[in-house]
Amino acid sequence: MKRVKLQKIVIIGGGSAGFAAAIKAWELGAEVTIVEHSTIGGTCVNIGCVPTKTLIRAAQTYYQRFHHNFDGIDTRPGSLDFNKVIAQKDALVSTLRKEKYEEVLDSYKGMRYIKGHAMIKRDGKGRITVDAGSETLQPGKLIIATGAHPWIPPIDGLDKTKYLTSTEALTLERLPRDMIIIGGSALGLEFAQIFSRFGSKVYVIEAMPYVLPPEGEEMGNAVAGYLGQEGIEFFTGAKINMVRYNGEYRVDFKMNGKYHSVNAEQLLVATGRRANTAGFGLEESGIRTGKKGEIDVDQYLRSSHPDVYAAGDVTGDPMFVYVAALAGTTAAENALSGNQQVMDLSVLPRVTFTDPQVASVGLTEDQAKSQGIDCKASRLDMKYVPRALAARDTRGFVRLVAEEDTGRLLGAQIVSSEAGEMIMEATLSIKYNITIPELAAQIHPYLTLSEGIKLAAQSFERDISRLSCCSA
Repeated sequence: MKRVKLQKIVIIGGGSAGFAAAIKAWELGAEVTIVEHSTIGGTCVNIGCVPTKTLIRAAQTYYQRFHHNFDGIDTRPGSLDFNKVIAQKDALVSTLRKEKYEEVLDSYKGMRYIKGHAMIKRDGKGRITVDAGSETLQPGKLIIATGAHPWIPPIDGLDKTKYLTSTEALTLERLPRDMIIIGGSALGLEFAQIFSRFGSKVYVIEAMPYVLPPEGEEMGNAVAGYLGQEGIEFFTGAKINMVRYNGEYRVDFKMNGKYHSVNAEQLLVATGRRANTAGFGLEESGIRTGKKGEIDVDQYLRSSHPDVYAAGDVTGDPMFVYVAALAGTTAAENALSGNQQVMDLSVLPRVTFTDPQVASVGLTEDQAKSQGIDCKASRLDMKYVPRALAARDTRGFVRLVAEEDTGRLLGAQIVSSEAGEMIMEATLSIKYNITIPELAAQIHPYLTLSEGIKLAAQSFERDISRLSCCSA
């Protein structure tokens, strides 16, 4: 790796993007200082991916003790110690924060970490300085990786209640009797299933006509159907009029021309996230932000100030931790080496960790057609996948979208118990221009859910219901 002439670089933010930037900068030979005012590790390890995924699996384990499809196995519900579940989640978070951030920081000799708020300033010559605690730093380059926070919509009465965000929902000490969730995107649905499976009655209110709007109507309605079978109630296409609290929460809304209200012990607002840009001196320093507060950056992640770069959720969508880490590395490389690396997000997989999971990559059929691409699509229900049959869980489907003339795979949408583990085959196939005939001919291990990709590819030309097991 080519090292650069020694430069001082300050990184504001100690999460995934910030640490990725710091490590790359250190490897390039820079003098690195991280400034973080909150908990080291950022959203993912502390209040995001890690704690939610462990609670999802805990809730699944508890739920499946008395909801499964196998004969001869007792399905009597067991007891639940909710506090112990939360304590185990907290222990995992603490361990990963220590191993993947605190100890990682210690392993890079000379890398500094300042705990404190950072204030960006610009001197009379246009140079950037950073006030961090009792110090004033004057870096050659600055990377802002301050993440994002829950966005709260302007709903009448909401600001007068003690609603939960995802952060507070992760620290509840007692399982609520019932819960209203405002927002039916990935985060809202994951929390809905967590609390429902532990025993809470859950209501989900979504403004769009279907849940999981980015995934499209077919996938959104499929997941809502499966979660509805577990007792979660959905209200879609709903316009909330007001929120009140008088011993319990009440949400009044209009749907299908009629007025409705629901009441519950807890209210969770899961309506998305916005960039953390307030209070850092961005405007005063000439660093432009967008309509939602995100830092405006060019394709090289450089802001409106030539010495200031930004990475991760602070630049807006897509807010995925793996995108943030790549952005941090890219920003550091460009800032220090003068390179003009561009992140390639053209083939970006994403997963919603409900059960069944939802995963997608590339173009949907409608998106391909809107771009003027002559395409074809197939849908294979999971009931045709032997592994799903053996597991007695045939929920979901695999949909593949391909270019008509070449057969090149353009997109994949999967609903399945392990859709997140299946999507990478489709991702690599799109990236490397694999065709439907090539996927259909590729040997897959048996019994695996990934065989669903092969069968979906075969279904473009063949009737899968007339094939024997393992048919080539």
